[in-house]
Amino acid sequence: MTRFNSRGKLTVFALGGLDEIGKNMYVVRYGDDIVVIDAGLMFPEEEMLGIDVVIPDITYLIENREKVRGILLTHGHEDHIGALPYILRHLNVPVYGTKLTLGLVEHKLREAHLLNETKRILIHSRSEVRLGSIKATFFKTNHSIPDSVGICLETPEGLVVHTGDFKFDLTPVNGQAADMHKMAEIGKRGVLCLMSDSTNAERPGFTGSERVVGEALEEVFRKAKQRIIVATFASNIHRIQQVMDAAHKHGRKLAVVGRSMVNVVNIGMELGYLRVPDGLLIDPDEINKLPAHKVAVMSTGSQGEPMSALTRMAHSSHRKVEVLPGDTVVIAATPIPGNEKLVARTVDQLFRIGADVVYSTTSQHGVHVSGHGSQEDLKLMLNLIRPKYFIPIHGEYRMLRAHAQLAESVGIRPENIFICDNGDTVEFSDGKARYGPKIATGNVLIDGLGVGDVGNIVLRDRKLLSQDGILVVVVTLSKNNGTILSGPDIISRGFVYVRESEQLLDEANRIVTQTMEKCMRNRVSEWASLKTNIRDALSRFLYDRTRRRPMILPIIMEV
Repeated sequence: MTRFNSRGKLTVFALGGLDEIGKNMYVVRYGDDIVVIDAGLMFPEEEMLGIDVVIPDITYLIENREKVRGILLTHGHEDHIGALPYILRHLNVPVYGTKLTLGLVEHKLREAHLLNETKRILIHSRSEVRLGSIKATFFKTNHSIPDSVGICLETPEGLVVHTGDFKFDLTPVNGQAADMHKMAEIGKRGVLCLMSDSTNAERPGFTGSERVVGEALEEVFRKAKQRIIVATFASNIHRIQQVMDAAHKHGRKLAVVGRSMVNVVNIGMELGYLRVPDGLLIDPDEINKLPAHKVAVMSTGSQGEPMSALTRMAHSSHRKVEVLPGDTVVIAATPIPGNEKLVARTVDQLFRIGADVVYSTTSQHGVHVSGHGSQEDLKLMLNLIRPKYFIPIHGEYRMLRAHAQLAESVGIRPENIFICDNGDTVEFSDGKARYGPKIATGNVLIDGLGVGDVGNIVLRDRKLLSQDGILVVVVTLSKNNGTILSGPDIISRGFVYVRESEQLLDEANRIVTQTMEKCMRNRVSEWASLKTNIRDALSRFLYDRTRRRPMILPIIMEV
C-alpha cells in the first residue's frame, strides 16, 4: 500500500486514461478524502487474445476504501462508465451522474444485479456536492452524448478542474451549449490545476458541429433509391436523433438493430432524450415486408467488430437483415485507433456485395464529426480556465505531448505542465506542485465471467498456442517397476497435420521413449523431472526439424 503524508496535501493521479485511449479513472485526494472521477473500460488490444474488456486496477482504492467519498461521472460513454459493474462489487460508494448518464449506468447495474445495492445520486450543472473536505460543482460541456459535464473540485489547497470529454459546439443539435460563462467564472476565481481532454490535440482548428452530420444524412436520404443502413456508435444519441429525423422526413420506416443500440434507444426514449415520431419505428422482422425505398436501418458495427450487426449483415450471417446490391450503407463514425483494419475489411465486403458505401474517409460526405475538441477548442478551454498548473489527460502519449505544447503556446510555463503515465502522482502543497510517489496500477483483464484471473502468463500461453500450436505427450508407467506400459502417444493440435507428418511424429515418439529410458537408468522417478526432461528433449528436436516451438504438455499416468 502506498502511504502519503496526506495532511494538508492535495494529490492528483490517474489509474487509467493516461498514455492510452480508454478506461478513464482519475483520483483526487486531499487528506483522508478521496474523490474518483469516471470508471471506464477499454477494449482489448490485438495481442490480448480472448480478452473481452480491460478495466483499471483499483487496488489503491480498495486499500483506502474507507476514504473514498464517491465516484463522479462526466458522461455516459463506455470508456467512462463501463467498469462500474466490476468496481462496485469491491467498492460500494455513491455514484454521481447526470440524468442520462445514470440511466445508462442503471441499465448496466441491473444486468449485474447491483442496482439495489448501489447509491445513485442525480446531479446537474448547478449541483453542489460535499465530499468530505472537497466540494464538487459542475458545468455543461458539449460532447457526442448529451448530459456531459466538466467538474470543478474545491479543495483547501485550491481548485482542480476536470473537463471530461468536450468540444465547443456553437450550434448543438439539442440546443444545449457549453457553459462558457461558468467556465470563465471558475477561471476568474483562480484555478490551481486543470486536467483536460487531449484526444484531438494533434488536429488543427475547431471540431465541427454535429449539426453538419445532420445535413449530410439528409443528403444521403434524399439520394438513396433503395434501403439505407446507418451504422454509428450506440451511445451517440445526437446522431441517432438525426437519423430518426431524416428517416421521418423522407417517409421511411426505421428498424433498430444491435443489442446495445436497442438498449440506448429505449433508455433515450424513456428519459426523453429522443423524440420519436409515432409510427416511425418498426421491428426488424418487418423490413422485408416493405418496399426498399421505404425502409431505413440503424445498427451497431461502425468499428467493424466481428460480431456486430453491420459485419454480420455484410457476411449474410445476420438473422434478420442482409445487405443487398443497391443498398446505401452509411458508416457514421471514424475508426478508433487499432480498428482501421476491421473497418476497412467491412467496407470492402460491402462494396463486393454491390452496396453504395458512405464513410468518413470519403471527405465529400460529412457523415461524422468528432466529439472531442481540436487544437483551437483546447486553447479556448485553457484560456477560459487559466490554470496555474496543467495535466493533459485522456489520450496516447503523443496527444498528451501535443496538448502540453498547446498549453505552452497560451502562456502556461513549461515547468508547470505535468505529462504523466497512469500511477504517476502530482502533489500540491502551499500552491506548489511536484511529482509524488508512484502508485501501483495496471490492467485488469475480463474474460467471460473471470475478472483478473487472466494475467501475462496466460496471455503468453495463448499467444504461443496461436502461433505454433500444442503437442500432448501421454505415457503410462508401471507402478511397480516404472517401465513404460503404453505410449508414448503424441497428439498434435495446431502444430502439424498428423496424416502428412507421420515420420516427424514417429521420430518424436522415439525421442520421448529414449528420454524416458535414460531417466529410468539414472533413477529419475519424480514426475516433475520426467516431464521437464521430455519437454526439453522434444522441444530441441522439433525446433531443429521445423523451426517452431509448440507448447509441449507431457501427461504421465501410473497403473
